[in-house]
Amino acid sequence: MRDESPRLGFCCKFVLDEPEGTHKTLKAAAEAALAMNLTSVTMAHLGRLGPAARQAKLTGIVTHNLAALGRQIEWVGARPPLERLLRIASNVLPGYTHPVARAAYADASLKDAIETGLAAIGARARTLGVRLSFHPGPFCLLASRNPDALANGIAELDYHAELMDLMGYGGGWHPHGAHINIHVGARDPGVAGFRETLPRVSRIARDLVTVENDENSFGIDAVLMLAETVPVVLDLHHHWVESGGTYMEPDDPRIARIRQSWRGVRPVAHISVSREAVMADCDAGALPDFQALRAAGHSWRDLAAHSDGMWNRAVNDLVARHLAWADFEIEAKAKNLASVAIARHVTRALPSLAAA
Repeated sequence: MRDESPRLGFCCKFVLDEPEGTHKTLKAAAEAALAMNLTSVTMAHLGRLGPAARQAKLTGIVTHNLAALGRQIEWVGARPPLERLLRIASNVLPGYTHPVARAAYADASLKDAIETGLAAIGARARTLGVRLSFHPGPFCLLASRNPDALANGIAELDYHAELMDLMGYGGGWHPHGAHINIHVGARDPGVAGFRETLPRVSRIARDLVTVENDENSFGIDAVLMLAETVPVVLDLHHHWVESGGTYMEPDDPRIARIRQSWRGVRPVAHISVSREAVMADCDAGALPDFQALRAAGHSWRDLAAHSDGMWNRAVNDLVARHLAWADFEIEAKAKNLASVAIARHVTRALPSLAAA
């Protein structure tokens, strides 16, 4: 079933409001944050452990991560329908593709716990109408001249696809809007290399992968060369930086091509804004002027970095306009606090969403 209801949400980590008061309160807040978030372990640390200790360590972390992810799903699912979107952190199963952890993940009891836990999490997300995604790190790429980097990229994408499959999203083209978003990769071999490598990943991964524009090597026009192969995720902030300050509006002709690339599934887009410190002198009610900021001495890297919150009301209004065709992942460091704030702004701008 297609769901055209707009959604926006946060990425990977749950942030609590700043605690006030006693040391006891601070400690309780830290424990609450830990309970809501996934954790990890380095492969170097695991490699120093004996087999039994390694098994116990990974089992403890995975058990915690499954419980924390379940709590995140419950929190998002209790929010208004507009806010029922979550990008899941990649470290659900730390080191899953690494040789040092392979034997531990082959353990029958851990394997059963993972399969049972992820199946329940996926089912609960669907019941609550929470749209899910992954966004692997920059090392997960399908365009590279380095065979080892390419092999690692394929393994990482297949790992994320396996997680999606275990959650019940492995059947067909982006079921319930699920997706695994990556960047193109190295400038050489670029789009052609991406297209050439894609058949090497699993069938499930090919049905779930999406690709987004970036701020330097692959702008939206370059990424649209892949629109007949994979869905395109529009990152408005990346586009603003890469284009030298252009804001893409919903009536831009490229929006139609982006929508077509999703083949009937409601697209996802990304939004962020430059850091508050860089924008200290900017009017929060006006769209930031890229060229003026560059003339003031700010590098494009300064402008590309993400802010803590969605402080600019004009950018938030831009998101409200784009919600007519896409859901949005809010890429701000304040995570859920930022997504809740922009949801309130959007609801004021579009009162009809409050009743949705």
